[in-house]
Amino acid sequence: DLGGLSALAGRRRRRGERRRGDHGRQQDDDDTERRASLEQAAEQELQTVVKPFEEALEAAGFALVRIQAGPVVQTSIYPVHDGKPVPPDEYDALHEQGRIDDATYAAVRARHAEFERQLAGIGERVGGVRRTLERDVQNLLAGAARWILGEYIRGITDEFPDASVRTFLGELADDVIEHRLSSLDKTEEFIDLYRVNVVLDQKPDGCPIVLDPNPTARSLLGTIDYDVRPGEDGRATHLGIRAGSLLRADGGYLILEARDVLSEPGAWRALVRTLRSGQLEISPPDLLFPFAGPSLRPEEIPLNVKVVLLGDADLYYALDAADPDFPHLFKVLADFDAYMPRTPAALDNYAAILARIAREEQLPPFDRHAVAAWCEHGARIAARHDRLTARFGRLADVAREAAFVAVHAGRPRVSADDVRAAVRRTKERASLPSRRFRELVADGALRIDTRGAVVGQVNGLAVLQAGPLTYGFPSRITATIGPGTAGVINIEREAELSGSIHTKGFYILGGLLRHLLRTDHPLAFSASVTFEQSYGEIDGDSASGAEACCLLSALTDIPLRQDLAMTGAIDQHGHVQAIGAVNEKIEGFFDTCRDLGLTGTQGVIIPQANAGDLMLREDVVAACAAGQFHVYVVSWVHEALTLFTGVPAGERDAAGAYPPGSLLAQAVEKARLYWLKAARGLADAG
Repeated sequence: DLGGLSALAGRRRRRGERRRGDHGRQQDDDDTERRASLEQAAEQELQTVVKPFEEALEAAGFALVRIQAGPVVQTSIYPVHDGKPVPPDEYDALHEQGRIDDATYAAVRARHAEFERQLAGIGERVGGVRRTLERDVQNLLAGAARWILGEYIRGITDEFPDASVRTFLGELADDVIEHRLSSLDKTEEFIDLYRVNVVLDQKPDGCPIVLDPNPTARSLLGTIDYDVRPGEDGRATHLGIRAGSLLRADGGYLILEARDVLSEPGAWRALVRTLRSGQLEISPPDLLFPFAGPSLRPEEIPLNVKVVLLGDADLYYALDAADPDFPHLFKVLADFDAYMPRTPAALDNYAAILARIAREEQLPPFDRHAVAAWCEHGARIAARHDRLTARFGRLADVAREAAFVAVHAGRPRVSADDVRAAVRRTKERASLPSRRFRELVADGALRIDTRGAVVGQVNGLAVLQAGPLTYGFPSRITATIGPGTAGVINIEREAELSGSIHTKGFYILGGLLRHLLRTDHPLAFSASVTFEQSYGEIDGDSASGAEACCLLSALTDIPLRQDLAMTGAIDQHGHVQAIGAVNEKIEGFFDTCRDLGLTGTQGVIIPQANAGDLMLREDVVAACAAGQFHVYVVSWVHEALTLFTGVPAGERDAAGAYPPGSLLAQAVEKARLYWLKAARGLADAG
């Protein structure tokens, strides 16, 4: 009614909304007068219809009686007897008792039937009058409501002139007028129907940057919460609409981990579909569980967002190959290096990052020596002479543990010793395989010789991984050779324990022998090379230089020093090439030699290309400085052979011959003898 609507308007005024002033109050008075006028006119029309009928009834000895039948009031015509209206059944009883004669009874019954027919017609006319009154009052209410709402709507649209705001408020007013005027007394429920749900609130000049750590389909698209009330089934309303990360990032950037998106059911499809169409659909029906989805379906929202996917190179190329939409939607590839140039500016940045970690995590301060040690560890992880690692997560863990060491020792500052202790503790925790290897070597269960010289045996160097940590250890390589035609046999390959890179390196070894031993006859020998006491797969080519030296030792019967180990890849021309994990390999052989006893002659042969990558532990550096351990760099296999044997490897002269007595001259001669023996064997067999 108008009173309820006016009360609602009064409440909104008390909330600080725009007042309608004297003109509004005058409008309310006019509406009340118009309604009273309508009701008065209707009442007069009813009187003109009903009053003559009531007078005719009274003159004929009848009366209109209104009877309450539940919620309904019925109007009936009763005959009057002895001045009182009597129900028809009682009137029939009086006739049967003889208190009413037959003629009177018959006349009353006849007149009663006639008046009932007239009452039915009058009832239709009365109903028409009332319906007309209700329609006129409803129109009056609608006009008043539209005027009141129009006042408020104009105040809002003046402040927010956007066309969508005007459309929404116009539809709101139409819905209130057409469907809600009869329920204005249910104020709270009425207000909930039109309360604005602010799904997204952004500054017009801002650029949102959103990181979604759990990119499920609903987290990306948004969802609709259920309104669950006691004793009622849950229902979805517009107040339950919640924005997802795509909408929160509208006009800006959304950062996602690619693997997280791919691991969530439906998330990748929802992301691609939304980016392809440029329209966001909250809780699309095909993503809802059967019989449990919201009955509400919001309209699609235009979306302008840049999505940044984080992932590794393998995942990028897999998506590029598998999803035809991927290269069109994600056109910009930014490939981040795991390393940075080792420059003064980079070292300053390292110090700034360490300071930030300490400040944000409330760690004790790091002195300058600790900062230098931290930077040194970054260089060691990079394992390149001119690079620093850019994987700061690992370095941050070292900083935290160094701070713990300092605090535990009661020191107010973190020192370089604390940083080194943190690095050492980190490696020791994951060094179980390395410790077991050293124990087996010390017990003699694994044979590693670090003294003397042996024909056809050399110490190669290998590594094992424990998460991000790398541990080096020596591996005994042996070779045997004799006359024959089988060539060089890779025992690991025959046992299917050789990885593809190791197999490639072994074939390169065959090419190297042909390059070094340029004879006027075929190479006719059978040789085998293997990693002794190795029972798992072997891969990589860093042992191919040591294998070449071992094979030439077996060919020439010249022993190799066992107090030396070698790492380095070989090419077919004899160049010793760079390898990885050079520091860990040197330290692994040093630990083994120290366990078995340092002699002062032990050392490691590494490629010249790796010399600048050395960032050895302090104990290894100290042993080298004291002459207890040595690191030799070589560029050619000839240099490695000379170090291992003490015999000059030899260089070809202009005629292509090696100097007499040189190792390679002896190898060429031994190859000729093997060819002669093989030729005689073939002749005898023929």
